[in-house]
Amino acid sequence: MPGENLSRDEARERAALLSVDGYDVSLDVRSAVEEGQGEPRTFRSVTTIRFRCNEPGASTFADLIAPSVTAVTLNGKDLDPGEVFDGARIALEDLAAENELVVDARCAYSRTGEGLHRFVDPEDGEVYLYTQYEPADSRRVFANFEQPDLKAPFRFEVRAPEEWTVWSNGVGELTDGVWRFAETKPISTYITCVVAGPYHYVTDSYSRALPDGSTLQIPLGAMCRKGLAPYFDADDVFLITKQGLDFFHDHFDYPYPFGKYDQAFVPEYNLGAMENPGLVTFREEYIFRGKVTQASYEARANVILHEMAHMWFGDLVTMVWWDDLWLKESFADFMGTFANVGATRFENAWTTFANRRKAWAYRADQLPSTHPITADIRDLQDAKLNFDGITYAKGASVLKQLVAYVGQDAFLEGARRYFKRNAYGNTRLGDLLSVLEETSGRDMAAWAGKWLQTAGVNSLTPQVLLDADGRIGELAVVQEAAESHPELRPHRVAIGLYRLQDGELVRYARAEADVDGPRTVITELAGAEAPELVLVNDDDLTYCKIRFDETSLATLRGHLGSLTDPLARALCWSALWNLTRDALLPARDFVDLVLRFASGESDIGVLQMLQAWAESALVHYVAPAAREAAGRLLAEGALRELRQAAPGSEHQLAWARFFASTAESDADLGLLRELLDGTTTIDGLDVDQELRWAFLEPLAAHGAADESVLAAELARDDTASGKRHQVRCLAARPSAAVKAQAWAQVVQSQALSNALVEATIAGFAQSSQRELLAPYAEKYFEVIAGIWEDRSIQIGMDVVRGLYPSLQDRPETLEATDAWLAAHADAPPALRRLVLEARDDLARTLRGQECDARAAAAATH
Repeated sequence: MPGENLSRDEARERAALLSVDGYDVSLDVRSAVEEGQGEPRTFRSVTTIRFRCNEPGASTFADLIAPSVTAVTLNGKDLDPGEVFDGARIALEDLAAENELVVDARCAYSRTGEGLHRFVDPEDGEVYLYTQYEPADSRRVFANFEQPDLKAPFRFEVRAPEEWTVWSNGVGELTDGVWRFAETKPISTYITCVVAGPYHYVTDSYSRALPDGSTLQIPLGAMCRKGLAPYFDADDVFLITKQGLDFFHDHFDYPYPFGKYDQAFVPEYNLGAMENPGLVTFREEYIFRGKVTQASYEARANVILHEMAHMWFGDLVTMVWWDDLWLKESFADFMGTFANVGATRFENAWTTFANRRKAWAYRADQLPSTHPITADIRDLQDAKLNFDGITYAKGASVLKQLVAYVGQDAFLEGARRYFKRNAYGNTRLGDLLSVLEETSGRDMAAWAGKWLQTAGVNSLTPQVLLDADGRIGELAVVQEAAESHPELRPHRVAIGLYRLQDGELVRYARAEADVDGPRTVITELAGAEAPELVLVNDDDLTYCKIRFDETSLATLRGHLGSLTDPLARALCWSALWNLTRDALLPARDFVDLVLRFASGESDIGVLQMLQAWAESALVHYVAPAAREAAGRLLAEGALRELRQAAPGSEHQLAWARFFASTAESDADLGLLRELLDGTTTIDGLDVDQELRWAFLEPLAAHGAADESVLAAELARDDTASGKRHQVRCLAARPSAAVKAQAWAQVVQSQALSNALVEATIAGFAQSSQRELLAPYAEKYFEVIAGIWEDRSIQIGMDVVRGLYPSLQDRPETLEATDAWLAAHADAPPALRRLVLEARDDLARTLRGQECDARAAAAATH
């Protein structure tokens, strides 16, 4: 891995030296299905790059990661591959003013989801290919200059098995056995794409009249594996796509520039999706094989719209280097929800954003690795790790705050000018700030300094002083910051006052104000009747941790379910979860709130988030001595809600899945078995194949479903999805031999694909098996440096994160982590970051457990 890194300084030097005029890339992937291929299985890649050099006679390098290079020609001169190629770079010396480089290589098919991934469908033996590059894996498929600011047009041609179809960024045509694709607009290497195989493909079209009187026609396509075709609801994918295209054309005033719009749902995908222009790729789990809640459809719509926003933010206009990754990801994350609310049936998507997306940001922003939204990205390993909750969710939250600060019209007009001025180019922070300053009249440099160039999250707490008449004499908002990141920021917030009326907790007063500095008095609310709840970030305008005064917290303990506004309710739940994670609210109190009030939650996405938080509270933050009793209460509550939920409702499905995740007693496990074999039914609950696997995992983890049971289930569901589920369940079994085998498969072998590595790790780490997993804590620290050295960065990240002994929640594990960090001060910064993050989560776990234990002890005295 280290030899494959690229530093920002190297990229900057190369960008100052070169301009790229175009690529011709020829791939021959017929070897994907040929018998007798050795390992690694390879394909032929021939690349021609035409580029200029500002300093004739200078030297540089091209990027290529390949098992072997057959030939290298520079300006008609043959170079010796053995001399110029080191496995990751091709040395180029004595450049001319105008140059042509031709590289003929054998590149390797990927099994890690990086580069050209090859997947064999166990259901029918069919082979499927797709590419995934971000941030820098196109060099695994063709020779190039792998950095975002060396844009160029690309022409691809692909030789593939006769029965296959091939797609790329441009429109393709099959002639004389070769797929040839239209030249792209100037784009970055990491968003080029090839998809090939016997995919099931559905078409549609979109048209729109443009202001100049012409009509924009966009051919639409959507594809998946043949085995998923019966479940593929392409009509809904196309519906969201068309609604998004309408929305972004209405707001961006820049016609979609990349011709067609294909969307490929592909197997064993590491990400949610990737914004390749004209050929967006998604993880195939967005095709639902069983019944799911509306939250899943909303999430898919959000991802479709997020990727579509990238066609403008990221593809048309691209950051110079990964420091400004937020220029595309923060905007796409914001625009995904903005468009979901404004264009689709998911009108409450901001509630999901407040509850789910911002939770990701709050966690990331309190880790020791937190960073400003505009980050310091020294190299590609840094870049890979910065696809995180700061760059996405905090950035989107801050943009929501920016819209409140400058106004929506000024914000969108700034975006329109940004596209027109920088089309097909590369930008930095200042390019965006300058247009927003023009359109808003605000000092954007000062705003950016506070919000984009500093790290950390502020807490906002209300202080209410009542006058002699029992009305508000003064209401102030106190702003605090962590000692490690003491920056206080300007917040445009809404403060809502709530009280009980006829059994409902309703808002009776609201004021918008600019909160700045350590204490801000909200003069508009003086004289108002005394509130029972003060919500300091009502309507979720800013990015902050909401805190409560004592009266408000007491009101929520008694009446949280009485809050009628779904967004306000979601904000209160989020604030209570932050209090739990910060060891300010005992974990059992949070679990109790979920047991008492989650049943009345109308928003299914919020309900599912609460269930996940309650399970996390049980596993990580409840005092160990109380864990068994708290788990029993949670399982009893889940079963009660499952039986009481409306038959066939999505709430019933959510409670069924949650009950399975909490089931531990013989009776609960017995019920799951009976639901599986049909001897017991719950009215309206369809135990489809996906739900069967959800029931089987806890049975396997508690020794109630052995290998033969899981083999029989795989025979029933002999598909790629079924195989992933079976692998996870096999690794979940409570046996020392099973754990040793799972560990060896992930740590000591590279035979498993990325998806099966992920499934094995998920099964391995069961919260009910702490003692069984204890021996692997020491082993973890012995192997991670070697894993990072030997594996691809994606697999390295999966293993280092997934196998950290977080379930060994004792001070000794913290000490072992600190010892590793002290002994590996020179380890790659990206690896140290992952270990530091895991350590911080564990330290937070121990603080939460102490808080819970103290509260219980105090209650007994």
